[in-house]
Amino acid sequence: MAQAPIQFDRASGALEGANLWERTAALALVTGAKISSHFSHMGYIACANLLAKTLPKRNIAIKLNPDAAFEFPYGDGYWSKLLDRSYSYEGELELLFADSIDVDYTLLDCGANYGYWSVLVSSKPFGAHKAIAIEPSGQNYPKLANNSRINGNRFETMKCAIGASRGTARLSGTKHEAFSIAGDVSDGGEEVPVLALDNLIDDGKVAPNGKYLIKLDVEGVEIEAIKGGARLLQADSVIMCEEHGSDRSHAVSRYILEQTPMKLIVLDPRSNRLETVSDLSILDRIKVSTHVGYNVFGTASAFWQDRINALNAKTTRRMQ
Repeated sequence: MAQAPIQFDRASGALEGANLWERTAALALVTGAKISSHFSHMGYIACANLLAKTLPKRNIAIKLNPDAAFEFPYGDGYWSKLLDRSYSYEGELELLFADSIDVDYTLLDCGANYGYWSVLVSSKPFGAHKAIAIEPSGQNYPKLANNSRINGNRFETMKCAIGASRGTARLSGTKHEAFSIAGDVSDGGEEVPVLALDNLIDDGKVAPNGKYLIKLDVEGVEIEAIKGGARLLQADSVIMCEEHGSDRSHAVSRYILEQTPMKLIVLDPRSNRLETVSDLSILDRIKVSTHVGYNVFGTASAFWQDRINALNAKTTRRMQ
């Protein structure tokens, strides 16, 4: 029988249910996160995964807020940074989610991994929104389904990849946070079903006239995913895509800007504002680390553009 998960409360810092070695490991994980934060957490994942090999195989449940529990294998290199209470995961997304509590929107969490954003956005402090978490990996999906279960099954899960059209693809990779259907068939991996975003309308999962925040963390097939969502992206939708720091051509942003009717919006760390941009050179300044991803936003919705303008006005007033 599996051991009960260790419990960690991000608000109080309380760690419960851990033995002495697991507590020592927690201190090491936090210290490593704090030190490596000065250079975009370079090397942290590898070191944490090495440490995890010395730990008993059990989960840790992170209390993200009073209504959100997020569970993952203890010592996991990607998610253990959450033990550092000063760490903010994808703060540019949290900025928009926190400002949209009063909006009746659905989160489409594509490439959901273990479901962090679906857990958070469906929680009461974030507005208890409807969320559909979509994850193709046979390794990741049970962990995603578990996070739905421990949060009262309040968000839906789907085991598939998102692409340009309905079909199948090979999913491969060595890191759970970076599985992709963009690789070569010879890379092995597993065969997974693929849906286009617009198929969610066809299949009755979402309405064509709803409001949507769409996270596209689909590891190299963002452009194909955008192509497969033409109808959905004409609605009141915002897509949130990852631009990899190593891509100096800014391919995803370039596609949004030049090949779609959407406005391209990025968080400028200098102003802490979501700036609408027409010149991609801003990304040369923002993308300072080659080994991490940077989220960019695309929307053709007047509703969401007005919301973002209002959010920027609030940010400016706070800084004055």
